[in-house]
Amino acid sequence: MLIAGLQKSSLLDYPEKIAAVVFTCGCNFRCDYCHNPDILTDFRSDAACDEQHVLDFLNSRKGKLDAVVVSGGEPTLQKDLPEFFKKIKSKGFLTKLDTNGTNPDVVKKLVHKGLVDYIAMDIKAPVEKYHLITNTCTDIEKIKESIDFIMNCGVDYEFRTTVVKSSLDEKDLENIGKTIKGAKRYYLQKFVATKTLNPAFAFETTYSTQEFEHIKSLLLPCVKEVFVR
Repeated sequence: MLIAGLQKSSLLDYPEKIAAVVFTCGCNFRCDYCHNPDILTDFRSDAACDEQHVLDFLNSRKGKLDAVVVSGGEPTLQKDLPEFFKKIKSKGFLTKLDTNGTNPDVVKKLVHKGLVDYIAMDIKAPVEKYHLITNTCTDIEKIKESIDFIMNCGVDYEFRTTVVKSSLDEKDLENIGKTIKGAKRYYLQKFVATKTLNPAFAFETTYSTQEFEHIKSLLLPCVKEVFVR
């Protein structure tokens, strides 16, 4: 596993659990607003974490941590991801996968082997704008395949979208709702201008609280629960 970093404790990344977050190297998207631009390439830097170091840390936190989140980057690019999840599960932790949904076969393998307890899939845009938001030639059929599988596999899940006002209008978000129609949980994530892949996005904004409430009303006919965070 190429591990870019370790967040030793988080109250936000796994619902109602105390979790450690493991960040993997490499991503197949190049979203302008990405807040982890330093780990997009598949490399091992001086700051990278050794896998055994991460596992040793988890051993030391048994009884104090509830879960481990594997995020990125895009974790499903790592060929030894299932084995890493197996090691985490063997230590008694709940596991969560953060994914962009481009590798449905990997997601299926983790689920079928009983290695993942929660999945969070990022929905970057309505299907017709995926290439604009990700700056890649995205295989939309694989995105749809991941959505369908996650909704029906029996593992707890959420879909989520980082909302940059200039990139996604209300109609775009409504169309995302139609793409995930029947989903039980969808999070609209307020874009926060920090370090971004495209430096110009440090000046972008998101919607107001009132605007988000209106967007939620547009989505609720399609999704059971919609949250803003």
